[in-house]
Amino acid sequence: MSKGQLNKGQLIDAIAESTNLSKIDTARALEAFVTTVTNALRNGDKVSLIGFGTFEVRERAERQGINPRNPTETITIKAAKIPGFRAGKALKDALN
Repeated sequence: MSKGQLNKGQLIDAIAESTNLSKIDTARALEAFVTTVTNALRNGDKVSLIGFGTFEVRERAERQGINPRNPTETITIKAAKIPGFRAGKALKDALN
């Protein structure tokens, strides 16, 4: 694989090649993974893949920001739940 961004199609191709699965089966498996992680996070659960990392929901507090249309005006940005990922040790070690 080359440097740069890996899109969904390229990820499916790479997984299919390394597992000898069809691209259709690989795409279904990847979609099932994404759906399962999304549903778990929506339910407030964490998803831990030992060695890879942990997906979790983080709370972002309400805060003040600057209105992009009028930089002299402040606006209130609502509190939100955001997805987070914390890399596992094996992933960190593989990058360093």
